[in-house]
Amino acid sequence: MPMPSARIISVIALLALAGCTTSPDNSEHSNSTSATKAQQLTLDTLYNDNPFRLNRVGSTRWLADGSGYTDLEPAGNGQGEDLVRYHPATQQREVLVTAAQLTPAGASTALSIYDYSWSADGSKILLFTNTKRSWRTNTYGDYWVYDRSTEKLQQLGGDADPSTLQFAQFDPQGERVGYVMRNNIYVEELSSGAITQLTSDGSATIVNGTFDWVNEEEFGLTVGFAWSPNGEHIAYWQLDTEGTPVFTMINNTDTLYPTLKQFPYPKVGETNAAQRIGVIAATGGDTQWMAMPGDPRQHYLVRMHWAGNSEQLLIQQMPRSQATNTVFIADAQNGDVRELLRETTESWADYVDHIEFVNNGEAFTWLSERSGWRHLYRVQRDTGRISAITRGNWDVIEVLQINEASGWVYFIASPESPLERYLYRASLDGSGKLERLTPNQPGSHSYQLSADASYAVHSVSSFGQVPVTSMISLPDHQPLRVIEANSKAQQAYDNLAKASFEFFQVEAQDGLALDGFLMKPADFDPSKKYPIVMFVYGEPWGQTVANSWGGERFLFHTYLTQQGYLVASVDNRGTRSPRGYEWRRSIYKQLGIVTVRDQHDALQAMLKRWDFIDAERVGMWGHSGGGTQTLNALFRYPEAFHVGMALAPVPDLTLYDTIYQERYSGLLPESADSYRETSALTHAANLQGKLLLVHGTGDDNVHFQGSERLVNALIQHGKQFDYFAYPNRTHGISEGTGTTQHLRTMMAEFLQRNLPAGGR
Repeated sequence: MPMPSARIISVIALLALAGCTTSPDNSEHSNSTSATKAQQLTLDTLYNDNPFRLNRVGSTRWLADGSGYTDLEPAGNGQGEDLVRYHPATQQREVLVTAAQLTPAGASTALSIYDYSWSADGSKILLFTNTKRSWRTNTYGDYWVYDRSTEKLQQLGGDADPSTLQFAQFDPQGERVGYVMRNNIYVEELSSGAITQLTSDGSATIVNGTFDWVNEEEFGLTVGFAWSPNGEHIAYWQLDTEGTPVFTMINNTDTLYPTLKQFPYPKVGETNAAQRIGVIAATGGDTQWMAMPGDPRQHYLVRMHWAGNSEQLLIQQMPRSQATNTVFIADAQNGDVRELLRETTESWADYVDHIEFVNNGEAFTWLSERSGWRHLYRVQRDTGRISAITRGNWDVIEVLQINEASGWVYFIASPESPLERYLYRASLDGSGKLERLTPNQPGSHSYQLSADASYAVHSVSSFGQVPVTSMISLPDHQPLRVIEANSKAQQAYDNLAKASFEFFQVEAQDGLALDGFLMKPADFDPSKKYPIVMFVYGEPWGQTVANSWGGERFLFHTYLTQQGYLVASVDNRGTRSPRGYEWRRSIYKQLGIVTVRDQHDALQAMLKRWDFIDAERVGMWGHSGGGTQTLNALFRYPEAFHVGMALAPVPDLTLYDTIYQERYSGLLPESADSYRETSALTHAANLQGKLLLVHGTGDDNVHFQGSERLVNALIQHGKQFDYFAYPNRTHGISEGTGTTQHLRTMMAEFLQRNLPAGGR
């Protein structure tokens, strides 16, 4: 992160950059770089020199007292980082904690801080350091507390081994810290250093206060405990993974002899971990378990909150099918539960993250798709009576803040276009008052709001504009300071040789409109025909067509256009686009069928619209779910798709985990026929074109096992293909020096051999 002086750029510069934003309509956008200055992009430049590298703004924390926001910045002497505060209006800068104060006794260097959080009163800072990866994220590490009043820096955990603590949290009073270590929960008193072990049954199979692989990956569950508002109790999850099949991965590269990594991983139809939620006194004692109904191995406890008081819990429970989300109120003292609210679907229900209790805890906010669109509601805690806060034929994309004091809820939405993201606010009283706060600046906007929503850290990007982050005032949305303009990255992109690109819509065979984008070759000649490479994801977990900066993948696509390719992407139905309930649920039990049919329909419509697309040179590529869709496109429509590059795909859907795959594809045995039909293995015999199959052998998410099964199927059917396994790489295929460049070079060369570039 640059020094503050390098980050203070004039508001004029911000407005100038904002003017570079592209429009999401169907008009074309011309390259403004002159031919004499236009530069050719090389993969070596992109992955080694990388002038497009962004300076991220990620450590900003708003102070609860409204005195400003804090950030970590390099110390003046270049040794460590200072924790500084900025006043949002005046931008006055103050060093709150110096790097020297964050240097442990006897150490020569300050702590290298991965993350930090404040106590509620702002007197103490909890620092996360020396981190290690758990499943997909760094959750193991060391924790330190710095007390600003005593200027004392102390490490938590007593004589714990390095990097073994997880998820440390201040109690509401800022006097104790709770954390997880080796699957047990501990509470440490800061004044004395006394440590109380709350649970003692944690083991390889009993997990307290955290989660197994599948719950972290698919439900986003990591921190598995919560302090009561009065600080007297802790509510926590316990998982019993005994009986869940263990998956084994072999590491052949790091030691002389292979080593094994084993962990519980329930594949489709297999045994899940049993879950329960309990409450225990913060001083220790027996746990009171909540009497949730149903088989704990056939239900998921997807979310848990204290219910606006210290006596009750609000728990969301789903059956294994995930067709319903039932909300229970649980008595923390005796474990009794009662059903309060139920969301029922014919496919899958969504869990709700942003819940805020209002009206002295008598009601809470809730997101629901019951109207056919995702909207915000108010639910009475005692009766379950539900009333709408927002309405209309559009989706609330993300709730940012419920501000009861001002009577507003702040959220992200884009009623006019699913390609955009804007800040709105609506009246909490349900009167229907709605205001868009983001000005008329096309693109994707994100915000970190202050406690009173008077200020925000605002970031905006678009298809041709890198992210620009600034401090703004609200509700007038006036810029106060540019925090990070990423000017060098923007200039590097502007200097590249590139032709026009455009957003467009085409219709599927049933008339449904599908959004797409098209990037043209740098030396585009409309009188010629060009090969097209379609990028796909196509599953419910992502959206590829959006007016936002696309990062490395977008730059790789720009490189392909310079080589003479058209590059396009289309969001088929079912993708995570704010287009309503029916759009998102229409692919239930149809992954790989209707999703790929939409891609084929889009291609046919594009060929009719643009005669510069060469129908004999059509390629597709995708990663993860996009790799799966690529396989299905090649196998189901071999006459239309001639080249495919499938990275880390799921060729056999029964090999993926229970939570994700059963949510979208149904349960076994009743959905066995659907699994068979939607799996790429079933149609592998139809391959006619050229296929590049790539996978990391250390992928703990989409296992290498699936690609090996596909290899066997293709061999059985006498199909030739290209195949590359990256040793010990995980799902992103990114670990190791040179890996990303090697992968993209392989892809580019594969295209050149099998889908010759250039106009004809």
